Amino acid sequence: MNAAQSVGPEALPALQEQVEQIIAEARRQGASACEVAVSLEQGLSTSVRQREVETVEFNRDQGFGITLYVGQRKGSASTSASGADAIRETVAAALAIAEHTSEDDCSGLADAALMAREQPDFDLYHAWSISPEQAVEKALLCEAAAFDADARIKNADGTTLNTHQGCRVYGNSHGFIGGYASTRHSLSCVMIAEGEGQMQRDYWYDVNRKGELLADPVAIGKRAAERAASRLGARPVPTCEVPVLFSAELAGGLFGSFLGAISGGNLYRKSSFLEGSMGQTLFPEWLTLDERPHLQHAMGSSAFDGDGLATYAKPFIKDGVLVSYILSTYSGRKMGLPSTANAGGVHNLFVSHGDQNQAALLKQMGRGLLVTELMGQGLNMVTGDYSRGAAGFWVENGEIQFPVQEVTIAGNMRDMFKQIVAVGNDLELRSNIRTGSVLIERMTVAGS
Repeated sequence: MNAAQSVGPEALPALQEQVEQIIAEARRQGASACEVAVSLEQGLSTSVRQREVETVEFNRDQGFGITLYVGQRKGSASTSASGADAIRETVAAALAIAEHTSEDDCSGLADAALMAREQPDFDLYHAWSISPEQAVEKALLCEAAAFDADARIKNADGTTLNTHQGCRVYGNSHGFIGGYASTRHSLSCVMIAEGEGQMQRDYWYDVNRKGELLADPVAIGKRAAERAASRLGARPVPTCEVPVLFSAELAGGLFGSFLGAISGGNLYRKSSFLEGSMGQTLFPEWLTLDERPHLQHAMGSSAFDGDGLATYAKPFIKDGVLVSYILSTYSGRKMGLPSTANAGGVHNLFVSHGDQNQAALLKQMGRGLLVTELMGQGLNMVTGDYSRGAAGFWVENGEIQFPVQEVTIAGNMRDMFKQIVAVGNDLELRSNIRTGSVLIERMTVAGS
């Protein structure tokens, strides 16, 4: 690829042709089956700090991932070069690896009959014709709004505007080939407040397929400043067992941990606390988690998964009961189950919710902790034990009283899932997991 070539939909035919050439080369060198994933991406990133430009970066990358099979033996290799010699050498390298690996009864391409036959356009590509100068201007405007919003905002930790566009193509020796172009644009602002003998940092951001639909830079800056200033005077609270409300932007992480626990890789390795849980009631009966992979504009939409299988809408949790694992072709074979067309992950997870906003959930909680920041990776996937550093706000009589820091929240995820009291209507739309704030009936808050 030369620098003048597009990375929009018009680049797809050339990428698809390269995939076909690689598959043909793999056959020529003796592979019994082959699959190829190609990506071509470019982006602009600008960041400012303390009213001055820090970085303006343009990047352009491409990559070819080639997986070959010789019977039940598998070999993989990758390259960023697209020339005939590079492709021939990469195929040879993958073939050499395959010849030295053990046979695996579960390896190989997915069933040809399951390949995606239709590839609708989900309107994921919207190039943003913004110049580096315009990007810098928006970032500076965002940061200036943050400084102007509160006199206690004394420092900045970076305001960044990113615009990204790319193409992805997957093909295999069954004759399947699919591809799509997508864009992702974002603006984030991190500010530092000083006061009451403390320095506190917080942020805000927005993400969209369309750059023109990003939240107003002034609004993002103000929100970042308000969040940072609101944390001044934070202190620990005595150790207690109380309800905990996870803000919507953090609640997705709870469901992300759940998805990891029902994913085939953890299940067949027997390293998940939800192994053998199919058919069990894991959540309250009013709660449903379902995947909707065919939404227009959404961050996770795709017509096919990483194996080329047609994606489809389905629940993982229905009326509180686990009704489906998350399986690729390989993990499904390891478990003796069909693939759920989730090689590469879940596409647009929706969490059922009520009609209460976060303020109403605080009223319902009465006394407890609103969590707005989590630190560390404190989940034991084997046991489900959960323990993470947290910060947020202490709540009494349904009203925020003061900011909290230096506490740890702990519980077991099985208990946490069953003790979800409510999910708010303040949906997080910037993520692949759409959920509102989540109120959990009881957790241990360990503080002073």
